[in-house]
Amino acid sequence: QVQLMESGGGLVQPGGSLRLSCAASGSIVSSNTMGWYRQAPGKERELVATITTGGSTNYADSVNGRFTISRDNAKRTVDLQMNSLKPEDTALYYCKLRQVNYRGLFIDYWGQGTQVTVSS
Repeated sequence: QVQLMESGGGLVQPGGSLRLSCAASGSIVSSNTMGWYRQAPGKERELVATITTGGSTNYADSVNGRFTISRDNAKRTVDLQMNSLKPEDTALYYCKLRQVNYRGLFIDYWGQGTQVTVSS
């Protein structure tokens, strides 16, 4: 099993910054993809950003240029630096880890989520 623990959410004014962190523990294989997703009230969960073990990144168009994802493979952590925050960034942010199991199947693990609220 894999456990993910997020931290760093909170209330911030428009234009402000926040940094989210996620720590992974448990049965983690060496090659995996970690990422951040978010879900606003009444909306579906959506991708924010992902990063592979090798450092390849992918961002949603809505956050590209404002958010930066990074990871520390040795510490098994992934961070999301969020700058120039907008009210529409308000959501519950989830950390996800995807890896392949012994059967060759992708398995997704999710954290409990951390709330980000952007408001004046």
